[in-house]
Amino acid sequence: MNSRKYDFLIVGAGLYGAVFAHMAKKAGKTCLIIDKRSHIAGNIYTEKIEDIQVHKYGAHIFHTTNKKVWEFVNEFAEFNRYTNSPIANYHGEIYNLPFNMNTFNKMWGVTTPEEAKEKIEQQRRERYVDNPQNLEEQAINLVGSDIYEKLIRGYTEKQWGRPCTEIPAFIIRRLPVRFTYDNNYFNDPYQGIPIDGYTAMVERMIEGIEVKLDSDYLKNKSYWDSLADMVVYTGPVDAYFNYQFGVLEYRSLQFETEVMDTDNFQGNAVVNYTDRETPFTRIIEHKHFNFGTQPKTIVTREYSVEWKLGDEPYYPINDDKNSAQYKKYQTLTEKEGNVIFGGRLGEYKYYNMDQVVEVALRNVEEVLRKR
Repeated sequence: MNSRKYDFLIVGAGLYGAVFAHMAKKAGKTCLIIDKRSHIAGNIYTEKIEDIQVHKYGAHIFHTTNKKVWEFVNEFAEFNRYTNSPIANYHGEIYNLPFNMNTFNKMWGVTTPEEAKEKIEQQRRERYVDNPQNLEEQAINLVGSDIYEKLIRGYTEKQWGRPCTEIPAFIIRRLPVRFTYDNNYFNDPYQGIPIDGYTAMVERMIEGIEVKLDSDYLKNKSYWDSLADMVVYTGPVDAYFNYQFGVLEYRSLQFETEVMDTDNFQGNAVVNYTDRETPFTRIIEHKHFNFGTQPKTIVTREYSVEWKLGDEPYYPINDDKNSAQYKKYQTLTEKEGNVIFGGRLGEYKYYNMDQVVEVALRNVEEVLRKR
């Protein structure tokens, strides 16, 4: 006789866990979601402050080419028409991103695509390397020295915490270069942000499903495992296996958020600071994600920092060393018969939000076919 209470124990109330739980419940399965944080929605958590939806763990813009994914998320939220158009601030000089004709006009005074292509090609030839050994050589091969020095080098070195000459070339396999006057960062046909925030979207996904917060799965693993037939685990894969092959590495983030007594601080939702001297990588002004007209504004300065065990992991470092280490853990995951490993941490893979939704939908459909 099966004494277990739930079909699925879902470890992590982020986007992957919420999508999986919603589809399992829709199929008549029982779910329990637990999370060690005190809130749902993981890193896409938004909180309303001064009537502004604040992205507590950095900017999140939903964008996708996948119509099925777009239709799915629109079941739980009304999305606005926000288009991601960040700008770069290099010692007070303002440039449009991604690299496009507005960028090239500001950089060199060129006005036609032909002029811009000639300028880039001239700079590429001057410092071209046949077999680039690091990110600096690779970037200059792609876009030349001016764009690299002003818009790539400082920002990238802050992001990775090391000189570009020490960062592998494969990190920048390509760079988006457009010879049009188009500041839309993404080419995806579907793009926007939930008008009432991502937290509300996740709440609707998991409506009617039991949730326990401030609950650390790994601290009482045998108890939690006893409650369900199958575990969906979205935490760090190396922690699950008690770091037996070593600790997988990440980059982490720190945030400084400030309420300001002005209605408009920087005129854009995202401004990247691409010089090396400015300690933060970017400033986010949250109200501009929703075209806000509130009398005050809220800004967040974002810092990229070295990660150590116990810090919040954000970006997997998928270099050769860590990739080889993860493969060892992946071998162990395949032997865990009643556990599904999902999401950025569970799969040690950088996912955009739409990719998280796509993978979760695919995985839950596959599991439900077998049950």
